[in-house]
Amino acid sequence: MTTNAAIHSSLWGDNALPLRPTSQVMKLERLGAYHQSRLSFMRTLVRRIFRERWKIAPSVFELDNDGYGTVVYEVQAPHGLFSFVLFSNFLSPEERNDRVIATKWDLTMALVEGKVDHVYIEKLRDNVPKQEAGRVDARVFVLSRANRSARNFEYVVNQLSVGEQPDVAKIVKVGYLYRTTAVYGSGKLGMADWEKVKEKHNDFSRPFAGEMFVCLMLRNFSLLQVEHIARHRSPETYNPMQPEIKRYFGIGNSTGLGMAPYLVNHPLLINQWIEMRELALARVRTLGSINQQVRETIAQLIDRSAQHTRETQTEDEWQTDNNKVVIEDMASLKNRIESGFDSWDELVKYSEQHCSLQGQEMFVSCMLEMYPELVDELEDFHNAEEFLDLDPLMPAVQLRDIIENSYDWALAIDFDAEGARETYWYRSEEKMEPRLGSVADIEGKKKQMALGVGYAVRKCYNQLIDYIVKNPEHTTARFMVAHPKLRGIVRRIQGMSRCAYGDIQANLLDKEVLPMHLLRAKLAFFGVSKFDPRSRLWVRNTMFQGAPLLEEIGEVFNDDWFMPLAPKQ
Repeated sequence: MTTNAAIHSSLWGDNALPLRPTSQVMKLERLGAYHQSRLSFMRTLVRRIFRERWKIAPSVFELDNDGYGTVVYEVQAPHGLFSFVLFSNFLSPEERNDRVIATKWDLTMALVEGKVDHVYIEKLRDNVPKQEAGRVDARVFVLSRANRSARNFEYVVNQLSVGEQPDVAKIVKVGYLYRTTAVYGSGKLGMADWEKVKEKHNDFSRPFAGEMFVCLMLRNFSLLQVEHIARHRSPETYNPMQPEIKRYFGIGNSTGLGMAPYLVNHPLLINQWIEMRELALARVRTLGSINQQVRETIAQLIDRSAQHTRETQTEDEWQTDNNKVVIEDMASLKNRIESGFDSWDELVKYSEQHCSLQGQEMFVSCMLEMYPELVDELEDFHNAEEFLDLDPLMPAVQLRDIIENSYDWALAIDFDAEGARETYWYRSEEKMEPRLGSVADIEGKKKQMALGVGYAVRKCYNQLIDYIVKNPEHTTARFMVAHPKLRGIVRRIQGMSRCAYGDIQANLLDKEVLPMHLLRAKLAFFGVSKFDPRSRLWVRNTMFQGAPLLEEIGEVFNDDWFMPLAPKQ
């Protein structure tokens, strides 16, 4: 496992930089206030593709005039050849369903190791369109599916076919042609597991690189498909889409509770992601030089962030209110910047005193955007060895001290208060997707998932204290013999004691818990934007909006698609 000291030493010698305290960073509400940044996985993937000039081109293009058929892209990356295989099928209105219970989709696709021949394509055709009902082999390492946007797809095809461009005002409302409802990897349905991908395929060895790449390719195909259909519908009047409008199209995404447990079940990995972000912020606060050009650039980024927020469409009252506050926060920061500042520390402290959590974290993203030379190399440190080893020789009193020092937040929660243990998390048998239940459901509670880390720590601590009173000289091993059911939480407590971040400081069993914060935190690390909550349990968002186009690989790349704005028309 990589510790704070090891990371700092490898990057900066022996001089560790001041990081924000865990008690501030790991609050659930702050994690739910994160925004995309230049360390988000979509940004790092696109930088890599353009820097290394990947060659991506169709090797099979068998679409009929209505855009149905099969397309295979060959992807020549520096360390290997891959195939992106896509099936486009007619979907009748009565079969269309964006929920996880759907069984048919407009598009299904797979990212595959190596070149695919006709026999293998037919094997994929028999399984990929079935998604969870199908099975694939270990050459496949990502599966996904997507449905057309009812508001945009036909409209864009019609506009292009008559020689017109899509109205940007309409795209602002829905910034995509397709939305995906699932992107599967890590060994599901027979695919290659993450360890194989990480060790064998260096081009996709960063967390979720394969999944993000599939979404990028889906976005590319969506633009190709609307032009293909429009060209065949009316070849005499057809006009291709203008590049600046093309770039403004992203991919829609709907994310529910399926993503939430990941942040709890992978604490070492989450620690790594958050630590890199915090280390980047510390670098900028400490080493970011300031001159007039810097002052003008940060003001422009703040203006862009405010306008991006204005262009974010949501019907959710809670998110609408948050967006209004963020816009006000950006105006306040802009005024503070214009009055003059001498250090980034001044501005960070000002934001913490005068801005909402979402405003504070948006300002962090703006700061990271300023200094690629201080930030970008940290993208190589997003992996972590996820082993939480039990230390049986640790004295029981030392285990107690770790809990009191590192889990004081858990000990401060009154788990006997009304509603404090009202919620439980379980996995549905139908789709194996996480759900929330009430403790009133006795039978359902038997299937609960172990996501109540704070409560588990509290129970462990209570039993440990009683044990130490009687056995003050015993080791953790002796404590485990007496309480074997606590082995999992003790392993976590010991393992996480070497990390600055990783454990979310919240009671996830409380009846008022907002899973939305968990979803948003992970999605922000992915790099999505334009959060549109549909309930407290799922959210719509947009991926790769503003990103460069694949046909631009090899051209000058400025990596300037942070908080994309609607193009002028």
